[in-house]
Amino acid sequence: MTTTHDSPNGFRIGEADSQCRYPVFADDQYIGSIFRWHGGWLAIPAGASEAIRQGDGRTGSAAAARHLLEEFRAGRITPQADTSTTNPVPASTAGSVPLLHPRMRDTDRNRDAAHKALTGLTAYLWEPLGGYPGSDNPWALRCKLCGWTGNRYWSHLRGRNGLPPSPYRHPGCIDADQVRARIPAYAKTPQD
Repeated sequence: MTTTHDSPNGFRIGEADSQCRYPVFADDQYIGSIFRWHGGWLAIPAGASEAIRQGDGRTGSAAAARHLLEEFRAGRITPQADTSTTNPVPASTAGSVPLLHPRMRDTDRNRDAAHKALTGLTAYLWEPLGGYPGSDNPWALRCKLCGWTGNRYWSHLRGRNGLPPSPYRHPGCIDADQVRARIPAYAKTPQD
């Protein structure tokens, strides 16, 4: 989500931070955040640290935000100062990033998937700004072609059936022909 979303139901969803968490506001007060993790949407009430699963891909972000609004209206959430930031670059990028996102279990399978994803990111000139979150979770990345930073999904960047990913990278990046010309990995496979 790149723009603020106002709901007719009384909540507003802000822009994602570097951990792909979206702040939720009611009556212009921060009441918590929501995020997607492995197909489900989770909510973290303001002042709490535990996430509560509230919706799946079908019900999406609105179900999680509605949960926070209901809890707020019932008096179970005290609004807090919004500490989120729309800066997609985590403060920890001064050094190396971890192999796995903190929510990913450290298993052989996840480490293997992370190494494969990192190899793909390198080939297509992306820089990870955090640990591998899994293929279907938002991942904070930097475009090495233009410096843009934001959240992308590995499942959208890895290509399919032996073909490279789409040369469209993000809004405002260089055009598809320039992408293909600057990234050697596109020359190794048939064009789309």
